[in-house]
Amino acid sequence: MRDRGSALVLTVLIVVGLMGAVTAALVPVMGDLIDRQRARTAADAAALAGTTGGRALASELASANGAMLIRWSESGDSVTVTVRVGDRTATARATDAP
Repeated sequence: MRDRGSALVLTVLIVVGLMGAVTAALVPVMGDLIDRQRARTAADAAALAGTTGGRALASELASANGAMLIRWSESGDSVTVTVRVGDRTATARATDAP
């Protein structure tokens, strides 16, 4: 009678351990996904800002979104920017033409 319920305790401990392992494995993946999305958002904002405010405004908007502007180019009405967040880079293009 003393062993009664010990299987339940063991099962709970195994499930908790597995949940902890899965969580620990997902933390780096989630950080990478967050950096990628932040880089895309910062690139879009910087490209749009760059169409009216040039490189200075593009850099300001990239910084405001937690990114660093690493490349900016203008060709006619079109602006292309590349930004970096952590190890991730993103490129976006915007135009102020109708």
